[in-house]
Amino acid sequence: MSKEKLNTRAAGVVALAVMLSRLLGLARELILAALFGAGRGMDAYITAYRAPNLLRDLFAEGALSVAFVTVFSKLGVEKSYEAAWELARKMATLVLVFMSAVTVLGIVFAGPLIGVLAPGFDPEKSAFAVELTRIMFPFILLVSLAALAMGMLNSRNVFGVPALASSFYNVGSIFGGVTIAWLIDPTFGPRALIGMAIGTLIGGFLQMAVQLPSLRKVGFSFAFDFGWNDPQVRRVLVLMLPAVIAASAVQVNVMVNSIFASYLGDGAVSWLSYGFRLMQLPLGIFGVAIATVTLPVVSKIAVGGDMAHFRETLGKALRLALFLTLPATVGLVLMSDEIIGLIYQRGKFSVSDTLQTGAALKFYAAGLMAYACIKVLSPAFYALDRKWTPMTVSFVSIGLNIFLNWQLTFGLQMGHRGLALSTGLSAIANFLLLYYFMRGAAGGMPTASLLGSFARMLVAAAGLAGVCLAGRHFLAPWLVSASLLDRMGSLLAVIGTGAAVYFGLCALLRVEETKQALAILKRKISRRAVAPPGA
Repeated sequence: MSKEKLNTRAAGVVALAVMLSRLLGLARELILAALFGAGRGMDAYITAYRAPNLLRDLFAEGALSVAFVTVFSKLGVEKSYEAAWELARKMATLVLVFMSAVTVLGIVFAGPLIGVLAPGFDPEKSAFAVELTRIMFPFILLVSLAALAMGMLNSRNVFGVPALASSFYNVGSIFGGVTIAWLIDPTFGPRALIGMAIGTLIGGFLQMAVQLPSLRKVGFSFAFDFGWNDPQVRRVLVLMLPAVIAASAVQVNVMVNSIFASYLGDGAVSWLSYGFRLMQLPLGIFGVAIATVTLPVVSKIAVGGDMAHFRETLGKALRLALFLTLPATVGLVLMSDEIIGLIYQRGKFSVSDTLQTGAALKFYAAGLMAYACIKVLSPAFYALDRKWTPMTVSFVSIGLNIFLNWQLTFGLQMGHRGLALSTGLSAIANFLLLYYFMRGAAGGMPTASLLGSFARMLVAAAGLAGVCLAGRHFLAPWLVSASLLDRMGSLLAVIGTGAAVYFGLCALLRVEETKQALAILKRKISRRAVAPPGA
């Protein structure tokens, strides 16, 4: 059998698909910001959306995906893929039943839930959030089934369609949501947000439905199977419990931020949400793409017990994550106000909203590289059957975040900026602890290679920082111009020049990941050059 390899081409396909999804998600945020601003209504909408979205990240796209892909991939190697499909049918039935029950409970207990998520909201604001929550809660059922489908396809080395599925969510939520919102209130007052809530359900349905044809092609056919007293089902569920808690660190930290922000007046919840969403753009494009491709590979390697190959693959994935997210970190920290202004500042989104959101983005970005590395490291523990380690580390991260929230927000009077900074610092602590424990679990890690590559990347990133600072100085009149074209052109010039300097310096410093990126680009160009007309 040939060695399992980290498929950088597949990572590139996923990255492109996720990039499209994130750009569409950004378009959705832009539309929301322009139509509804960052006031009371948006605070209520964001809090209501966070309830089912938190469960999605924990149970669906977090724990369920990690646990299912790990067991499904190993089962396909150890036994057969017919046995793996049998497991898939049982899990699909279980998810359908369980998440339907969760949906009903979420609708019934929406009031107490909002009371926990936003205790600082006044009664009117809280009541509107409850109404929106009840509309959006079925989203968790739809997206859980979509996540299970994604896990099946990824395990069969099909990455493009499931990565594109979330683009269909964004398309459905944008067009369906805006249309229904306009029908409810053509002036797009707060009540029109009910339309955007319904649009969320439309998008969730599309995200699930678009994957069904690909599932049939790879051999899956659904049939109700209630044989849940199965060793493989138990393996998934046993993995899910610690995975839920481990995956919860980031989302629980964001939820805790919202609880604190609900006491900071109108707008704070929205500023933090817009900033965090923008920080998630490079995280989704690069971190999620690398993690998606890495998990099935390391799961199969772990079955064979080749720990040297396991460490090599994991180290390569971490270097690639750092290589791609370091320049994004520098750009988001140094150009946050300009980026927020270009993307969001129109309609009801004011200059003040831009500055406040930009402040949050700066501090969120401090944890971007750590977030990406956590995406790679945490699932690898499940491949080694060390499922409790990420859970334990997440407890430490959540506790640290709560402590820092209190100290930075109220002790040092940093307001919502302190909430963003505490999240970034907690992510860094989370990554460092995971890396430390992975060294023991995997019998070592290529630390010297990782640090050597990262040091060279930092030198290249210093060049990128110089370009950003020079651009802010010399292009200031255009970066803050009233003309959208002037702002867009000048910002793209700074970003393009900075990216060229970063990748050029990385090539000169012989950062290995630069060669991989250039090789992928060269292969794509070569294919196009030899392709027959009309191909």
